[in-house]
Amino acid sequence: MPDLIPDLGVSVVAFALIFPAELPDKTFIATLVLSTRYRRLPVWLGVIAAFAVQCAIAVAAGGLLALLPGRLVLGVTFLLFAAGSVLLLVSGFRARPQEDAVAEEEEELENLPARVDSGWRIWATSFVVLFTAEWGDLSQIFTAGMAARTGDPVSVFIGAWLALVTVAAIAVLIGGWLQQHVALWRIRIVSGLVLAALAVWTLVEFIQA
Repeated sequence: MPDLIPDLGVSVVAFALIFPAELPDKTFIATLVLSTRYRRLPVWLGVIAAFAVQCAIAVAAGGLLALLPGRLVLGVTFLLFAAGSVLLLVSGFRARPQEDAVAEEEEELENLPARVDSGWRIWATSFVVLFTAEWGDLSQIFTAGMAARTGDPVSVFIGAWLALVTVAAIAVLIGGWLQQHVALWRIRIVSGLVLAALAVWTLVEFIQA
């Protein structure tokens, strides 16, 4: 049975893994677009509620994975980290600083109502949009992999969820400024390198197991 007392170190690692991976991702962009159309507070509350559910599902999946033999768990988590690293690096190198990611998200969200007066409706709209967007996303896969690797789903949940909450807060508060002044595609490359290091670390443990 996993320890219910959070391990700060595990939470910090999960935060450090998820935060840079999601900052230039559709999580950030979708939240930014929603906050430009609706009131910011209910948008943020809806988004972080969606993240809580997604993280809970991810750590539950990781917990089930952790029940497998240790060597098999290491092999699966290595593949998850390696695949995620490749995807982030490829997308980062292919991206251009001039790419208009916000415009792409606006096109995807063009069917949303232009105005929603009720705070509850804004919350529900934000929840549905982000829950759908994040389903099967890299962050959810990484969270499951971390939960399986550490055997500490509570700490991984806390770190991953706080990372997503922070990304959403940045998108709501200073997303527009950040898009104009920070080359987010470079952050994606850094995230890919971090995942590559984790993959190598996991591979070494797999070989030594």
